[in-house]
Amino acid sequence: MSAMLPAWCQEMRSLFRSGAVSQFVIHGNIFDLVPSPGGRLLPLKTYLDEVMFDGYDIVLHYDRGRGIRPTKGADDWGDWLQQIGDGEALKLAQTREPGPALDLLDRYLLRTLNLSTLRAGSSKPSKIALVIDFAEFVVPRGDPLALGGSFSSNVVKVLGWANDPAILQSNIATVLITEGLHDLNGLVVENPHSAKLKIPLPDEADMRAYVEALGKSEFPDLAQRCEVPLDVLARRLTGLSRVGAHTVVALALRNEDKITAAWLTRMKKDAIEKECQGLLDFLESPFTLDHVAGHQAVKDWLREDAQLLKRGRLHALPMGYLIAGRIGTGKTFIVSCWAGELGIPCVVLKNFRDRWVGATESNLEKIFAILRALGQVVVFVDEADQAAGKREGGDGDSGLSGRVYSMLAKEMSDTRNRGRILWVFATSRPDLLEVDLKRQGRLDVHIPLFPPETPEEVRALLLSIGKKLKVPVAESDLPEIPPGLTLGGNEIEGILVRALRRHELAPEPRQPLRETLAEVFAEVRPNAHTRKLEFMDLAAVKECTDARFLPERYRHLPPEEIERRIEELRRFL
Repeated sequence: MSAMLPAWCQEMRSLFRSGAVSQFVIHGNIFDLVPSPGGRLLPLKTYLDEVMFDGYDIVLHYDRGRGIRPTKGADDWGDWLQQIGDGEALKLAQTREPGPALDLLDRYLLRTLNLSTLRAGSSKPSKIALVIDFAEFVVPRGDPLALGGSFSSNVVKVLGWANDPAILQSNIATVLITEGLHDLNGLVVENPHSAKLKIPLPDEADMRAYVEALGKSEFPDLAQRCEVPLDVLARRLTGLSRVGAHTVVALALRNEDKITAAWLTRMKKDAIEKECQGLLDFLESPFTLDHVAGHQAVKDWLREDAQLLKRGRLHALPMGYLIAGRIGTGKTFIVSCWAGELGIPCVVLKNFRDRWVGATESNLEKIFAILRALGQVVVFVDEADQAAGKREGGDGDSGLSGRVYSMLAKEMSDTRNRGRILWVFATSRPDLLEVDLKRQGRLDVHIPLFPPETPEEVRALLLSIGKKLKVPVAESDLPEIPPGLTLGGNEIEGILVRALRRHELAPEPRQPLRETLAEVFAEVRPNAHTRKLEFMDLAAVKECTDARFLPERYRHLPPEEIERRIEELRRFL
């Protein structure tokens, strides 16, 4: 393993030595192992004790589960408790409640500061570190006045440790550990006198070093029992923590199995979905763009971008795509088909909103951390107008919608992610998406999808749906399509399924499928919400960024005419 300190450790050491800050909020991948300069992999709290605070005299840990525990300098801590009272301090030292515990710790730090002028001739410890684990249960998110007296007092004490010049000038460090920064009280997070240090998931180089270390220690037969090269194994494991990667490898080798590419893909998918707690879902598609009927210009564009991705020409790729169109035009299906031939992971952003204060923002933080670690990934956001939030926030949601919008907008515009995180938003109401979110530099390519417009296109779509459903529908089974019939892909699929149902239930001898389909087409009633569907079509036309994606009848329509008709139709929504 690398002998150098991780980047967050170097920043922490540099800031403390410079006297800039003495309080550190560590968040992110906190439950993983950290490589130490000696080559060992240590849990974070052990790493802090043995590496970051190696020269300290006193290290105190506190969390609400176990109370206060000295991991260094227990004698001095115990002597001080005996000195200050009649046993009440000993009771407080054993309490798990944050109010009394933090009060006792605050008194101990104050005692250290009072002794600072006597240190030249004193045997008292000169360096103290205080580590608060699961800090979100000590200074939780929310208005301190609304949280209650105890939590308000906790916030004040933590802010005092960060802001007190006397502590800053002493050898006293305070550390708060939390997985999600948004779980902490906003006053603590936004305090300019504390440093926020994020522990990232291992990147590909880190994971390769970890895999090689596993092969030299715990699993000496790793290379022999892995059917993919170790560098490929490391690449496939990227996106997991070291603990997660160890679980995947151990699950195979300790059960006398081999690590195959297919097994590895499945296990990584399961592991990441568990680490994300159901916030992401891997899209594994059996389809390719060959299953998509029509939309030739769109398929050509997506295949060209897939080639750029495979050739590593990341600078020529868009940051993201907006796929718009009326319901039933196959927005989700075309993304699924593209995922089937891309060669990189494709994940679906699931419902990350939570009813608890701060939980939604923490969910997004966790999602972003995993997306960055995956290296290259397509992120699909379906019904994006509902998921993406609003700049001004929503009524009655305490500003949550605005915070969601802000976090998404910031992440999507980070140019360091170009070609690495490809965002794909799909919606039938692109007009409800914030303009800034769908601008160039976030969602560069706006692709409109439309229902088939000619009988030939309807027939092609019927054959494509038959292939998707794995039903042997031949060209000779298709009837004449009534001219002027406008049907979405969902409606055409429904017609085919109804015809197949009728065909299977009919007594022998059955009439040809062609005749049954003709009967169903004659009976079908198209969607009656014509004005709403026209509105969705025109909204997609308005957003389109390339005329090649448009049917001929929309290609030369003036923007003013599109806008006028949209406004006429808006009252029918």
